[in-house]
Amino acid sequence: MRRHRQPVALIVDPISCDGQGVCAELVPEWIRLDDWGYPIVEAGAVPPELVDRARWAVSNCPALALSLRPERAPAATPSARRRP
Repeated sequence: MRRHRQPVALIVDPISCDGQGVCAELVPEWIRLDDWGYPIVEAGAVPPELVDRARWAVSNCPALALSLRPERAPAATPSARRRP
């Protein structure tokens, strides 16, 4: 039986990050490096198949600059709340 996981977003603290690039090596599908070696993380929820690797990146960040946070569901737009 599969556990239902809440969607999570991968967050980088730009103040703490020192640009070692370990995160991009661990999750290259979700993190790329800019010209100076600092991570650029995809926006939105991490795909379920990458969550374990994202957790691994968080726990192996030398600067402790990564975290996973619950991804908020997008707010309903007025068109989505139309009444029949």
